[in-house]
Amino acid sequence: MPEKSPILLESGTNELEIIEFLLGDQRFAINVMKVREIVTPLPITKIPHSHPYMEGIIELRGEVLPVIDLAKALHFPASVHPENDKFIVAEFNKQKIVFHVHNVTRIYRISWTQIEKPSQMYQGLEGQVIGIVKVEGQMLLFLDFEKIMVDMNPDLGVNMQQVKKLGKRERSQKKIIVAEDSPLLRKLLHETLSEAGYERVEFFENGAEALDYLQSVVANGKDITEEVQLVITDIEMPQMDGHHFTKRIREDDRLKKLPVIIFSSLITDDLRHKGAKVGATAQVSKPEIGELIEMIDSYIL
Repeated sequence: MPEKSPILLESGTNELEIIEFLLGDQRFAINVMKVREIVTPLPITKIPHSHPYMEGIIELRGEVLPVIDLAKALHFPASVHPENDKFIVAEFNKQKIVFHVHNVTRIYRISWTQIEKPSQMYQGLEGQVIGIVKVEGQMLLFLDFEKIMVDMNPDLGVNMQQVKKLGKRERSQKKIIVAEDSPLLRKLLHETLSEAGYERVEFFENGAEALDYLQSVVANGKDITEEVQLVITDIEMPQMDGHHFTKRIREDDRLKKLPVIIFSSLITDDLRHKGAKVGATAQVSKPEIGELIEMIDSYIL
């Protein structure tokens, strides 16, 4: 894999690097921030009675890692040229996973504004594509890797039981703004935050829409903290990512007092500094909803 460029050391630029990979002739993309390395396939140990998408496990530098057959997970045929196959070693949601793909071709540096939201006509609540990337006359599908993992093991997703463990909750009238592009995660967050007592929650599909709303609130001179008490944002979102969204809030004198919690699968020891640099109040890794709620409590109750 090529050396990581300076963009990965910057924060809040609303740019990212994506790795293009193939399943058959179809082009897909994964955020470089999710990728630890790319290796040629290694011997796989099969696991009896495992999920159909699970090829088995490998040992890589002393670590035992699960291998997901991404073609099978997306209902694509098996590789026609297995000599070109690659293993993408990814890390998100505090886990390392290996995705078996048919080839890895190149890296692009793009803006989040180049990623279009999929149409509801071909992408419902349960869809696995979160964005369409147009580069150099090609269309790349930006996959929801977290959802693929949750489909295989629902325990990896947002869990209502974490909220129930917090005990009986008082109802709160504090208003929370959430920027999250995944329809499924918006639904789960709505349910879990409501269970936790937070009923005044307004959702936006990306940082740009959420920022427009916040700016419209203060446009007529209102104090933002009287109208909104806290912002929660994902990182990976079409049009405007969570780091840039957080940076824009901090740069606006009318908005900068707002607490901003980044809730993302990309909160790792290696990447936490990026959120800190743009002024995030706190950062919580998905799917730790219990930790998120305790964090919300500490800032607005």
